[in-house]
Amino acid sequence: MKQKFDINRFKDNAFKYFGIACTLFGLAVLSVFLINILIEGLGRLNWQFFTSLPSRKPEKAGILICLLGSIWIMFLTALIAVPLGVASGIFLEEYGKKNKFASFIEINISNLAGVPSIIYGLLALEIFVRILGLGKSLLAGSLTLSLLILPIIIVSTREAIKAVPKSIREASYALGATRWQTIWFQVLPAASGGLLTGVILAISRAVGESAPLIVIGALLYITTIPTSPMDDFAVMPIQIFNWLSRPQKGFIENATAAIIVLLLITFMMNGLAIYLRNRWQKKIKW
Repeated sequence: MKQKFDINRFKDNAFKYFGIACTLFGLAVLSVFLINILIEGLGRLNWQFFTSLPSRKPEKAGILICLLGSIWIMFLTALIAVPLGVASGIFLEEYGKKNKFASFIEINISNLAGVPSIIYGLLALEIFVRILGLGKSLLAGSLTLSLLILPIIIVSTREAIKAVPKSIREASYALGATRWQTIWFQVLPAASGGLLTGVILAISRAVGESAPLIVIGALLYITTIPTSPMDDFAVMPIQIFNWLSRPQKGFIENATAAIIVLLLITFMMNGLAIYLRNRWQKKIKW
């Protein structure tokens, strides 16, 4: 019996150290990539790089247009996907009936969250670009990315609402509140931390996507600043792809500098999500 216990303890320790080794290996590889990017790209980060238009000369090229395009895409995607995703999550969790059809919808929503992004691009190419005639516009790109992150927002909304204890709803009903008043004034504020975390992480994923936007025809080279949702556009990931495909060393430096900017945006959004989650956990005590 003691020998069996020692063997199990050895297995537990072996698995623990194996997991630590795998984690350290992944962090080491990531550190090498980040250090290499910082070494190559930090010297290119200056005011001229942020305010210049694309150019065939690497020393004159900048990210102004693609940075504004990414901001446009992020804003429009959030404007479209967040209300739809949150409303869908509320309906499925609070109003939807528990039957086979509801289970079928839940399974498909979960499956859609794992569909490759290029599939959404092919779907958007047919519906938004060709049938609806939106062309290669910011609106078409935003609708495409909205489809991509909609399942993620729905799932995160449902999970955040599930975490709210039933006693809060029951207390609200006992005081005479309607179902919608209970959801609006009690459930959503209590679930706001988890809900915002899911929304921010979903939008940060959309910011880094390039495959669906390439499929619908986002431009590799554009010299006009987008001023409306129907304008042509370029985004940071596609601009990075364009520069990396060039043979000149200057464009490689531009690409690594743009990668640093994109990483900073992603880290800031993820950091905000972690901050909101921790603040919510400290504020809500059940």
